[in-house]
Amino acid sequence: MKISEAEVRHVAQLSKLSFSDEETAEFATTLSKIVDMVELLNEVDTTGVAVTTTMADRKNVLREDVAQKGDDRSELFKNVPESQDNFIKVPAILDGGGDA
Repeated sequence: MKISEAEVRHVAQLSKLSFSDEETAEFATTLSKIVDMVELLNEVDTTGVAVTTTMADRKNVLREDVAQKGDDRSELFKNVPESQDNFIKVPAILDGGGDA
């Protein structure tokens, strides 16, 4: 399956990434190769092979839910460049990064 440069640009735009034309072409080629390799797996005969959802043993490690005293807020905010109403103020990342 060929991944087009237009598709790479579209996904890059959705991810708010910017690539040169050379990088876009390289990504399209590399992603096409990856998809082709994955599609090869469809040719493998898996008749009689049990479905596997994970290779790791699943063990739930539970702990008692006990309330604990939190850290001192003034100590936590000591190195914070900007705060407002007991929250750490950070630049907006949506809609162009303006003040939100």
